[in-house]
Amino acid sequence: MLAVWLTAIAVYFLMPRRAAPNDDALFGEARQGGLTVALRDAAATVAITEAKVPGRPIVLIDPGHGGRDPGAPGVSGTVREKELTLAFAKELRALLAKNGRVRVALTREGDATLTLEARAAIARQIGAGLLVSVHMDSAPNPLARGATVYSLSDVASDAEAARFALAENRAGEALSSESDGGLRFLLSDLALRDQMAESAELATRLVSGNRGRMLLRPEPHKFAAFHILRRSEVPGVLFEAGYISNVDDEALLRTPEGRAPIVAELARAIEIDAALRLSR
Repeated sequence: MLAVWLTAIAVYFLMPRRAAPNDDALFGEARQGGLTVALRDAAATVAITEAKVPGRPIVLIDPGHGGRDPGAPGVSGTVREKELTLAFAKELRALLAKNGRVRVALTREGDATLTLEARAAIARQIGAGLLVSVHMDSAPNPLARGATVYSLSDVASDAEAARFALAENRAGEALSSESDGGLRFLLSDLALRDQMAESAELATRLVSGNRGRMLLRPEPHKFAAFHILRRSEVPGVLFEAGYISNVDDEALLRTPEGRAPIVAELARAIEIDAALRLSR
């Protein structure tokens, strides 16, 4: 009986709540155009672009790295990962906003330094329904090419995925603390199985639904314990758009024209996923 009461208390305090008119964050599901949400902790403001119809889920796009964390360097020496992830994320937002099937927001609009915990907190605070963290890959093998989709799991798909998750978690200062950590971790444990399953579904949908416009690496769906995916408490994937350590991939990812087919495939998978969730 005590366990039941503890669970009920945790759920009560951690359920997302609509902000009151005089609160710091104003949410308007039926509002058209754009909406700026003021966040207390994670960031100053987050702009949410509304869908063409009310009640659509919020897709939070997270451009990886930024600020003091440049990410991987491009093979040409002229670009860094943080610049390409931001350009890609803005193009993805623009396409999703144009289609109007989902609401959409970014974790950062410029060259800002954000911890993984801050990024995940944004997802929780704005009530995101889906998180897509955008990255560019790098490898010692200059011939490695193609996109990879990572979903959330406690057990890594292979040693490579485990190493990558460890590196990303360390680079993003994953081991930060928060005041309500005990209750939030309890709720996270209760919902984690569903979150992992839905994360894997999105990754599978993205890979299987690819219409040949996006080059995928061999065995493109991998999984591991990514901090940002776990702590966001929503279904999500970490998307590596290609290898900037490869001459051909970097050439594509450096231009809007080269990124466009990849952006279109990712947007399509996001919209299908959102539609399926609404139909359940």
